[in-house]
Amino acid sequence: MTNLETSSLPISYVDEDMSSRIRIYKSLLHDFSSRQSTFRILSSVPQLSPTQASPIPKTLHILDSSFNPPTLAHFRIALDSLTCPSNLSRPDSGPRRLVLLLATQNADKAPKPAAFEERLAMMQIFASEILQKLQELQGQGKFSTERGDVGVDIAVTKYPYFVDKASDLSIEKSYTSGESVSEQVHLIGYDTATRLLSPKYYPPEHTLQSLVPFLERHRLEVTYRTDDNWGGKEDQDNFLSNMGEGRLRIVDGMATAPADGEQGVEGSLEGVGGKKEWVTEGRLVMVGDSQDGEEIISSTKVREAVKNKDEESLKKLVTPGVGKFILDNRLYESS
Repeated sequence: MTNLETSSLPISYVDEDMSSRIRIYKSLLHDFSSRQSTFRILSSVPQLSPTQASPIPKTLHILDSSFNPPTLAHFRIALDSLTCPSNLSRPDSGPRRLVLLLATQNADKAPKPAAFEERLAMMQIFASEILQKLQELQGQGKFSTERGDVGVDIAVTKYPYFVDKASDLSIEKSYTSGESVSEQVHLIGYDTATRLLSPKYYPPEHTLQSLVPFLERHRLEVTYRTDDNWGGKEDQDNFLSNMGEGRLRIVDGMATAPADGEQGVEGSLEGVGGKKEWVTEGRLVMVGDSQDGEEIISSTKVREAVKNKDEESLKKLVTPGVGKFILDNRLYESS
């Protein structure tokens, strides 16, 4: 796991006029919502000049979240993927970009308590802190940019569902060159993975067939969930190992791990259109470390800490720049 010490990071970049940045994001969002396009990159870090174009990335590390707000859990997930030796050692993996993706029409969550433009401003701060941490690790000899510098794109999508978002990324002109398309590495939590592999979310056929072309080309890195709702590390590892053996149990359209020894179509991954090669060929892997019982970091806990005026807890949940923005703008005080 990447060292999460962030207290040494400078936060001078937060001192720019963020109120004007919020206004800019609000205007960009309004323009985006009024057009037919379903995906747009709103800004990049480092910021590019109008005449400057970033090289077409070979690899996209995509962190898709509500960012309400960005937390140290998001920070760890992004850093772990960007610094993972197996990712760095892959041939032709660079240059690489981290895409912070915000859905403006989420199927499950209303745009509150922080407005989308405020979240985007926090994402910009968060992106700067990610890059500063990478520079720090490089100075310590723990990270190398031999395969191309890492940049961050802050983007929005109108789609709530994974497959549609991935399709948009595949045709985004900033990520394609001729017939060459950037490989997508989606950084998701275990809870998201179980939903992604649940046939109920793929009407009308209710099979996983639509995932087949995506996972032939791209990858999923699944982070452990440490709360009791999802079981321990062993339970989550077993879910994938069962898939690697071609077994997946469906209960009310939702994916669960079959009981030991369970056979038949009901427990068959192929029976719902999936492939065991997703696991055996490393297209879908568990990443990071997990200790059963470790403290949970979540956006909900951040909002609770702010509401309770608990700044010490807040420091353990978000990066310094994001924390400063939250306090300066009095976000979540009444959430």
